[in-house]
Amino acid sequence: MKVYVRAPYPEKRLAELKELFEEVVYEPWTETGERYYEDGMLENLKRVEPDALITELDRVTEKVLNGYGKLRFIGDCRAAPANIDTDACTAHGVPVLCTPGRNNQAVAELVVGLIIMQLRNAIPAIQWAKDGKWVEGTTPYYLWMGHELQGRKVGFVGFGAVGRAAAKIMDGFDCDICFYDPFIPNDIGHYKKTELEKIFAECDIVSLHLPVTDETRGMIDEKLLRSMKPTALFVNSARSAVVDTKALIKLLNDKAIAGAIIDVLDTEPPTAEDLQIAYCPNTILTPHIGGSSFEVTVHQADILNERIRQWLKGENLERIVFNRAVLAK
Repeated sequence: MKVYVRAPYPEKRLAELKELFEEVVYEPWTETGERYYEDGMLENLKRVEPDALITELDRVTEKVLNGYGKLRFIGDCRAAPANIDTDACTAHGVPVLCTPGRNNQAVAELVVGLIIMQLRNAIPAIQWAKDGKWVEGTTPYYLWMGHELQGRKVGFVGFGAVGRAAAKIMDGFDCDICFYDPFIPNDIGHYKKTELEKIFAECDIVSLHLPVTDETRGMIDEKLLRSMKPTALFVNSARSAVVDTKALIKLLNDKAIAGAIIDVLDTEPPTAEDLQIAYCPNTILTPHIGGSSFEVTVHQADILNERIRQWLKGENLERIVFNRAVLAK
């Protein structure tokens, strides 16, 4: 069996693939310099003629699957296969294997790090120093005095792997942690399950970790946002579509809360309208880099290789195959 690898892979994990497959064609997007959209993907599948595809960014659509019908499975180095038409894969009998949890630690660390930077006024203080404003007679110790994370009440909206990883880090700061997640029935250890409205009304920091579904789209509305304490910090490293962005921008411009940390926008790359939030008071905008660490490449390869081994053996298919309906074919 031949596998076409379009995702970056550490040497050790690539060597494992060479033990599992008769031939490995390694052309990661990090070396070719581009992701393939459907025409490019189809063209290269026809050129390589693989039995399996491992990708991360390339688009696999109905057109691709109609044009190339030899794929026995697709491995996608993402938590969920947003780049793949999974319905089309199911129709064509192609299982999709993903890498959930690949960037949990990366996102969690960035969230906590940015929260600390925001609480301590680190970014404006750095710029103040760069601008040459630290001169005789100034008192930066008092001018940029901020707050500690220690003992803050933190509410997680959505408490999956990323939220729990961030909570674990915050345990070291003795934070009072609660969460809202309808899929978790009870408290988890000292993490208390709480109503959504109470999280927004009572927490010092509200951090979102929600997927976009019909139920969550626009769920964080103006009423919830306006219920936050004026000293509270709002964090969204999940998906922009779960928030009423216009309401959030108005809230920030009104200085109704202490600030926000945003890693996701409605449109990426952003329009001028999307970038409005970057200019709101006390707001840190990062360009969707929460899950971007060199270690993520190792994590995703570890997860996918193990799932490929299980798929080849026919083990745990209900757990490892994303489009489970394909198993009935």
